[in-house]
Amino acid sequence: MNFAFAKGAYNQDTTTLLRKAKAVKTSYLRSGLPFAMPPLKPGVVSSARVNVNRQDDKLLTNVQVYPNPVTDQINLKYEVSRNTNVTIKIVDVLGNDLVTIFSQRVETGDQKFSYNINNKLSRGFYFIRIMAGTESTIKRLSVL
Repeated sequence: MNFAFAKGAYNQDTTTLLRKAKAVKTSYLRSGLPFAMPPLKPGVVSSARVNVNRQDDKLLTNVQVYPNPVTDQINLKYEVSRNTNVTIKIVDVLGNDLVTIFSQRVETGDQKFSYNINNKLSRGFYFIRIMAGTESTIKRLSVL
């Protein structure tokens, strides 16, 4: 090892400097963080249940189409969480709109709708698209 003394200062080789740097890093690990954390307070737990309609809640829920397969009349049940415009369309397998069977503004809550299909649809598979606001739900329908 070479040391050069000049006016009270000396130079060290790199291995001594690396040992000192490692010692500084490990001292933080032994003693924890270099600053104090505030004490934690326990949270308050409530058992109250609150129902709030938010803007990101589903607008259209509980959609049911019955009977399926259908022979003469389609029955629909659905629930709307806010007042909105509802459109119900029958669509073929290719996605082409065949008939719009309902298009009105509806109130909040459970809704029921019936539609007579005698001589309006031939036998086969169709889809019912229910659109409420910007949401859409599609249900499959078999016509006998």
